[in-house]
Amino acid sequence: MDMSISKWMFAIFAVVYIITVLSIIGVVISENRNPVKSLAWITVLLLLPVVGVGLYAFFGRSMKSKRLISNKNKKRLRRMEPYKIIDETQLPLSLECQQGIRLVKTLAGARYFPGNHLEVFTDCGKLFEQFKKDIANAKNYIHIQFYIFEDDKLGHEIKDLLVAKAADGVKVRVIYDHVGSFKAKDSFFASMRANGVIALPFMEVTFPQLATRINWRNHRKISIIDGVVGYIGGMNIADRYVDGGGFGRWRDTHVRLIGPAVAGLQYNFAVDWNFMGQPLLTEGTKSYDVKDSDEVGVQLVSSGPTSRWGNIPMLFLKMIGNAKKRIYIQTPYFLPTESMLKALQAAALAKVDVRIMIPRKSDSVVLRLATFSYVSECIKAGIKIYLYNAGMLHAKTLIVDDEFCTTGSTNFDFRSFEHNFECNIMIYNANVNKQMADIFMNDQKDCLRALPSVWRNRPLYERCCESLVRLLSPVL
Repeated sequence: MDMSISKWMFAIFAVVYIITVLSIIGVVISENRNPVKSLAWITVLLLLPVVGVGLYAFFGRSMKSKRLISNKNKKRLRRMEPYKIIDETQLPLSLECQQGIRLVKTLAGARYFPGNHLEVFTDCGKLFEQFKKDIANAKNYIHIQFYIFEDDKLGHEIKDLLVAKAADGVKVRVIYDHVGSFKAKDSFFASMRANGVIALPFMEVTFPQLATRINWRNHRKISIIDGVVGYIGGMNIADRYVDGGGFGRWRDTHVRLIGPAVAGLQYNFAVDWNFMGQPLLTEGTKSYDVKDSDEVGVQLVSSGPTSRWGNIPMLFLKMIGNAKKRIYIQTPYFLPTESMLKALQAAALAKVDVRIMIPRKSDSVVLRLATFSYVSECIKAGIKIYLYNAGMLHAKTLIVDDEFCTTGSTNFDFRSFEHNFECNIMIYNANVNKQMADIFMNDQKDCLRALPSVWRNRPLYERCCESLVRLLSPVL
């Protein structure tokens, strides 16, 4: 009798499990994804069903149908931005930049803001000294959002400043990524909240929502102070960004922004704030009376797994495809999608000067191995690969020709392009382009170039490890 019941239970379990696997395969097929990815998931589900179901639950699900904010609230936020109709065809910019502006408008509804003042920081210590001064001078509100917020020396300095401003009546709101800030003790954020700071984790990873949340991380690093000063870039709040950690130097890029585009940063923060179930933010930003030709024109663009087209990678593809003279890329992790790799190879084969700078030593051994697996393909196409040797290169910049450049939180990898919530500043200005190109060339002095003969002759075990890890690129 017991054996009979066991057999029936096993049979029922097997049927339910087979139906589950087949249902997941049906979902994968119905989503009309990249055929290579769909076949990869189907293969894993059929050959390794137990492992496959687990992997799909954590890494295979799509968020394309999910909205961060309702259309009604989106319109309300857009109405709060300083609005001036800009005809990009009348701007003193190349046709390629005009197309880029138009593309971003279509993809994300991001407005073009003229008349901004930008200060580019490559020294994390100097950046945070200025950041702390701006926080100390806040009168009305402080909105800050970081992927990593650690409870180390720098973290406590920022926390104490925020608590002090909250005590003075300044409205302080903080978004931190729950997974990115795992190292910080719960008591660190609890003490913020106990002292008037509204500090919230983005998509907190808890049971039973673990599988539906852990793969989607908010990687953005933006700040808005009184609607007057804004920050965007690649730096997080952790000591290693200042003292270099075990690398001696942590080389990153961040931008301090004053001008009408601060409203674009405010919009992006407000969308995430509302997504977390909080009331729609109504604080305004400073109004500016600017002419189209004044200072620097920019767009603030967000992207993420809920974006229909993938706003930032789509613009990257467009600008890379339009390049005529040069493409300079700095990224800590280089795991390009197939389309992005082909675009870079095509540019290099067309004799565009394509240079990619990556760290020689990385904060992630796995990501370094995966990154190095792409180097040979790049070199064969004529792409120049530079290995930064003066510390950890964490900067995320793209420079195209003489007018366009961008920086922000977006790495040149699958995770940033497809899984993370990211935000970049798109800059259309010859002077800033030259400044960023000069920074790149100065960093190049601290690099070793990956030459074909040397790269080919690396130890066999290194190349084998790189090839194996590369198979995991889409989920790293």
